[in-house]
Amino acid sequence: MTGPRSRSFKGETVMGLRGRFLSVAVGWFALLTVVMVAVPLALRDRLPEPMASHWGPSGAPDGSMSFATLLALQLGIWVLIGGGACAGALRDSWMLRRRASRMGLGALLCGGGLFLVGLQLVTLSANLDIPTWSAAAPLSWDALLVVAVMLLGGWLGALAARPGPDESPRSSGTATETIPLRPGQRTVWVSSVRNGWVSGIGGSLVAAGAGFAAVALLNGNDALWPHSVIMIVTGLLALTFSSARVQITEDGLRISYGPLRRPRKHIPIERVQRAWSEERSPWEVGGWGIRGMPGAATVMLRSGECLVVGYVSGGRFTISIDDAEHGAALLNTLVARTPAGTGSG
Repeated sequence: MTGPRSRSFKGETVMGLRGRFLSVAVGWFALLTVVMVAVPLALRDRLPEPMASHWGPSGAPDGSMSFATLLALQLGIWVLIGGGACAGALRDSWMLRRRASRMGLGALLCGGGLFLVGLQLVTLSANLDIPTWSAAAPLSWDALLVVAVMLLGGWLGALAARPGPDESPRSSGTATETIPLRPGQRTVWVSSVRNGWVSGIGGSLVAAGAGFAAVALLNGNDALWPHSVIMIVTGLLALTFSSARVQITEDGLRISYGPLRRPRKHIPIERVQRAWSEERSPWEVGGWGIRGMPGAATVMLRSGECLVVGYVSGGRFTISIDDAEHGAALLNTLVARTPAGTGSG
């Protein structure tokens, strides 16, 4: 057993790690925010109105935005990336105790921030000292340089976040854990999960897309329509997959998404070999949302407890959900008493 001193020391280590990580992350977020605001304002008098904001496959400019709109869009994306990463680390200390999660946050903050700053600088440089946006300089190797800087920044950010503890995911369920049920007794297990950050981002994107559409209608700026459509579609998808509801009954597992409980997924009990619960982080599965492929999919809406369902075919399905241990135990019980099931052996 671990004595009080060890537990206290471990707690101090985690708190110290969180404090150091957040200090660097928030400082980096603030620094890049200042740069992304100060540099365009300093060059404002040397830029056309509107500015070239999009370049086609040939490298020539083919779309424009007002200075204020472009700056607001760039800052909004950075707030979503940088602010979201800082908020995630502040909210969930377990995320920082896993090296893979910590390195993912570092790569996102550093690589994503440098990418946005690089993209802004390239855009400003192409628009500098020209009469109209259509005269903006073409882009060629500039875009490749921005991508290279992003990759290098992501690598350095991951390396900087690597030092520290690396706790293994805790598995709290096994295939042998069941729930005692009387013969013929019917039961159901229901749980749900919702990611407030994803739903907030989705709502913000829909609102921003609607705002872009309104500006496009009022000003006749057709260049804003693609941005509006992308924002609205992305926002609706985020709202749809920002929450999930899981139900386990005698016929298997049913997962429904979003406030309308659509779309739905059904895993028949005959396909299930065993189930268990374990703690997972979004950075261990490639981020938030639906990851993987059919037969090996993961639905990650928040870090922590997850229900893992192992298929008879050898694949698995994982979803972050509350009370996953009891859900896994009931699923194992139903599998064991299903004639076509394999039980927990």
